Amino acid sequence: MNRYILPLSALGTAVGGAVLLKDFVAGGACPSKTTIPGKTVIVTGANTGIGKQTALELARRGGTIILACRDLEKCEAAAKEIRGETLNHRVNARHLDLASLKSIREFAAKISEEEERVHILINNAAVMRCPHWTTEDGFEMQLGVNYLGHFLLTNLLLDKLKASAPSRIINLSSLAHVAGHIDFEDLNWEKRKYDTKAAYCQSKLAVVLFTKELSRRLQGTGVTVNALHPGVARTELGRHTGMHSSAFSSFTLGPIFWLLVKSPQLAAQPSTYLAVAEELEGVSGKYFEGLKEKAPAPEAEDEEVAGRLWAESARLVGLEMSYGSSERGQRLPK
Repeated sequence: MNRYILPLSALGTAVGGAVLLKDFVAGGACPSKTTIPGKTVIVTGANTGIGKQTALELARRGGTIILACRDLEKCEAAAKEIRGETLNHRVNARHLDLASLKSIREFAAKISEEEERVHILINNAAVMRCPHWTTEDGFEMQLGVNYLGHFLLTNLLLDKLKASAPSRIINLSSLAHVAGHIDFEDLNWEKRKYDTKAAYCQSKLAVVLFTKELSRRLQGTGVTVNALHPGVARTELGRHTGMHSSAFSSFTLGPIFWLLVKSPQLAAQPSTYLAVAEELEGVSGKYFEGLKEKAPAPEAEDEEVAGRLWAESARLVGLEMSYGSSERGQRLPK
């Protein structure tokens, strides 16, 4: 045998070992086999990437799945594909533009009217490191879509979630939150030079703070809320980063990306786990990296910052202060 040719048995062992290592690094598959017949699930940003794979996983488990997306045509195509693959016909598409408070309110009103129960809300949709864009209502795009839109949506669906208890809210954050800082003097980047990376990190820190504060306010309701970092995945989310646009990235960093970057299917496992795992019943206010609970950044644990962010967010989106606030019943400016 040519000494430079790897025997097939050795090649198979090497490949198998690499795959096992990749699964270990990426976090592995959801260990729970729980099915969810009779449960209604909403997944935002579910026409592609992690959201689509999460919807697919939960449809396989028998749930009634609502895909909530900005592009309704793509959303309907994804719903059709999931129905065909799972043979679960309770998979539907709904229009939701998280960059529009009007769209969010219309979506929530329609859900409240048409759905008897909502058991699981997965706030998955996001934008990452986009140019200095603003939402329909003038919010910096990453803060508006990743955080403020989901903040309003969740609050508008809380009555439905409470009526469906035990129910769960899953907020997708990112490990990038550790580099974030909430600048209350300039949340919308109107005074500083725009830094798209810092804006993304701020939005993801806001998601963890929101999770902590919402959990505190929901104590005793039977509704839990947790945040997670799904891992870095090969999805459309990174289209503005330029990570795969150069020959250097593709050739030199390719093997590293293969090892550390998840497929959308694998990246959907943490969301699936938090949505269905029986051992997580009653667990709330926690942050997960993959399938493991971890401590978030120190600022994400700051109760004063969380409370202040809640109040400012409620003011920005025109939400009435409630759910355990010391200023209960006091209406904020629209």
